[in-house]
Amino acid sequence: MGNYFNKEPPPPVVLVPPLFDFPPLAARTRMLESSYNMLFGKLGLKCLFEDYFEEARHFNTIFMLKPIDDPNVDMMATLSGPFNIKPEERIAGNASFRWQNDVDDPHTFMDLFVSNSDPVLRMRSCTYFPRYGFGVFGILPLLLKKRVTAEDYGVMGLRYGSGWLSAGVTVMPFAIKDQLPRSAWLVSKLGRLTFGVQYEPQYGSEDEMKYKNKLNWSCAIGYGVGSGCPLSPSFTFGLELAKSSQFIASFYQHAVVQRRVKNPFEESEVVGITNYIDFGFELQTRMDDAKISNNIPDSTIQLAASWQANKNFLLKGKLGPLSSSLAVAVKSWWKPSFTFSISANRDRISGTTAYGLGLRIENLREASYQRADPNFVMLTPNKEHLAEGTVWKTGNRPMLEADVNAGNFDRLPKELRRQGRIL
Repeated sequence: MGNYFNKEPPPPVVLVPPLFDFPPLAARTRMLESSYNMLFGKLGLKCLFEDYFEEARHFNTIFMLKPIDDPNVDMMATLSGPFNIKPEERIAGNASFRWQNDVDDPHTFMDLFVSNSDPVLRMRSCTYFPRYGFGVFGILPLLLKKRVTAEDYGVMGLRYGSGWLSAGVTVMPFAIKDQLPRSAWLVSKLGRLTFGVQYEPQYGSEDEMKYKNKLNWSCAIGYGVGSGCPLSPSFTFGLELAKSSQFIASFYQHAVVQRRVKNPFEESEVVGITNYIDFGFELQTRMDDAKISNNIPDSTIQLAASWQANKNFLLKGKLGPLSSSLAVAVKSWWKPSFTFSISANRDRISGTTAYGLGLRIENLREASYQRADPNFVMLTPNKEHLAEGTVWKTGNRPMLEADVNAGNFDRLPKELRRQGRIL
C-alpha cells in the first residue's frame, strides 16, 4: 500500500507526431526517374508547391489501399473533375495496381496503370540490386489511342546508384526511328555539395548531332545540410541552368521545432509537441531570346510555406506573381486514414477567389505517434521513452540528438526514416 500512495509521477514526455505524407508518393517510383530531377531539393519543392493545392473549381479524390493479408501489393485510384461538369467535359479517372518485392524497399516493383485517357494501359517495372548498385527499369505503354512520338513505343533504362554517385541512361528500343538516348544523367555528391548534368535530346533536326546543341543540356549545383530524415532539420539550396536557357535558383528548408502544449485530452506528463515547418522559394529567369524558345515560360518567382501543428492538422500557403493560394488539410489516422483538404486560390488579374476540394483515403502509410524525452536524447519505436531526471526548460531545448544526429535510423519506424542510402 505504501508503494501505491508514494508512487513517483512519470517524467515529462514530448509528442512526436508522424508527418502527413512521408515518405512522399513520388519516392515510390523514383527509380524510374532521373536522379537529376529528384535531387537539388526538387522533390521537396514539388510536394510543397503542389500537394493539397487543388485546381480551382475542381475536386480530386485519391484512394490508396492495400489488402491486409498481402502487404506487398496495393492499389491507387483517382477521380478528378470540375464541380459543374459541362457536356464537353468528363471526369478523369485512373488506377494502378502495384506489386513490391519488399515492403520496406520500394526499388524493386511492377505496376499496371489504367486510365480513361492516354495511355489507356501502361506497365512499369524496375529491378534494383542494392549489393552492386545497379538497376534496370522499363515503361511500356500497352494500349494507346494513337502512337505519335517515339516514347509511345516504350522506354527502357539502366542506372547505377551509391551514396555519392548516380548515373543512368534511358533509351527507346521499340521506336521505329530516332534511336538516340531519351536521356542521360550524372550526379555526384562531395560532402555537402551536389553536382549534376543531364542530357535530353529534344532540340535540333534529325540530321544534326544533337549533343552539340546546348539546349539539350542542363546542369545544377546544390548545397545541402541534414540527414534526409524528417525528424532532423534540413536545408537545401540549388542553382540550375536548365536547357542552357533558363536559370533557376531555389531553396527548401525543413524545420523541426518544439512547442509547449496544454491539452486536456493528453496525460499530465505530456509537456510539449513537435511541429514541422517547411519553407520553399523558387526563382526562374529566362536567359535566351523569347523568339528562339517560345515554349519556355517567362521569368517568375514563387514562395510557399507549410505548418503541421500535430498529426491531424496541416496549413499551407503559396504566393506567386499572378495568384496566391491557401490550403487546409485535416487527417484522421484511422485504418484506413481519411484526409480532407480545401484550398482557396486568389487570382490577382481577375480579382476572383475560387475553391478546390480534395479527399484522400489511404492505408499505405501508418501512423507512428511517438513519445520522447524533452531533450530528444533518444527516440525509440515504442510508445513511450521515459528519461529519468529530464525536465522541460524554456530556451534550452536541443533537438534530435544522439541516434538521429549520428545517422542511426534503423530503430525508427519506417515512415520516419530517411528515404534511402543511395543518392
